[in-house]
Amino acid sequence: MKKGPARFVYFLNKLQVLLDNAAKQKNPALWLYSNDARTPLFMLEGLAKLYTQVHNKKKFTKLKEQFKLLEDTLGAIDYYDNIAKDISSNKKIPASVIAYLQAQTREKVQSLNEILVEKEWLSPSYSRIKKIQKKLNEADWLEEKEEVKAINEFYGEAIYDITEFIQTEAYHFNNIEADVHELRRKLRWLSIYPQAIQGSIQLTKNKITPKHLSKYLTKEITTSLYNKMPDAGDSTYFLMLEQNYFYSLSWMIAALGKIKDKGLHTVAVKEALQQNAGLADAEALKRTYQLLGKRQPKLEVLLKEAATISKVFFAEQNLENLVVGIKTTKKISKI
Repeated sequence: MKKGPARFVYFLNKLQVLLDNAAKQKNPALWLYSNDARTPLFMLEGLAKLYTQVHNKKKFTKLKEQFKLLEDTLGAIDYYDNIAKDISSNKKIPASVIAYLQAQTREKVQSLNEILVEKEWLSPSYSRIKKIQKKLNEADWLEEKEEVKAINEFYGEAIYDITEFIQTEAYHFNNIEADVHELRRKLRWLSIYPQAIQGSIQLTKNKITPKHLSKYLTKEITTSLYNKMPDAGDSTYFLMLEQNYFYSLSWMIAALGKIKDKGLHTVAVKEALQQNAGLADAEALKRTYQLLGKRQPKLEVLLKEAATISKVFFAEQNLENLVVGIKTTKKISKI
């Protein structure tokens, strides 16, 4: 059984429904942003990233770029919009800073509207979706058994890439975007793939839980809907991930996300001040801290915090213990 096409169809259908509704709006991009079009795009981008390493690299690389363009632009809208909303109640923040962030939000919305038209996502015939479906029909899909083997190898390579990245940085983070946000992105894909794969990745639990994992097993993490795997359906081969190590991954993603968000507030306000007042870096940063108040951590403090938790997490080899192996429900002795 070849399960790959159905995974794309599932999320393409979700995206199609959103596009159908967006096409009826005066501002399609804003409607898509407000109705979480980013989630199915994340899943489609994740699937495309995975399949570039499984088969038809050129074909799926092009698909990944198409999904990523939409997702990145929605992400840019989210960035400016949320920070503008978060700091709007701070009476110290000049109106010009809020206005700049709101203007950037509108600019990104307009950019997405242009992309939707230029790339034919909203055309009456939905040419972009049809072209994607055509490419999917032409792909060399693997049978379930071979595909799960390939996904297993892909996970190993993804984990190796992350450990290489963190070793290159040697836990000396210098930039919120390039270091903290980038590490979080890489880790987050490991938690997105199971949702995108739709059942062929499941969790299993070791009889004994190492003591060091207890700090990650908070109620917020263990009860999160994002940490529940999709129903296995009619799948017969599975890539098994160890549950508590998966929870540790989820904890790390959440922790880095909180650090990243605090840091990007500083980055965004500093950008606005420089654009409005032409301040040099040092002066703009000093002014930013004054405006955000004493509760706003300095960038160097946030970077050190991210480095500290990362050093512990990777020293524990949590990613290396994440993948358990392949399991089948078929009555055969070996895969």
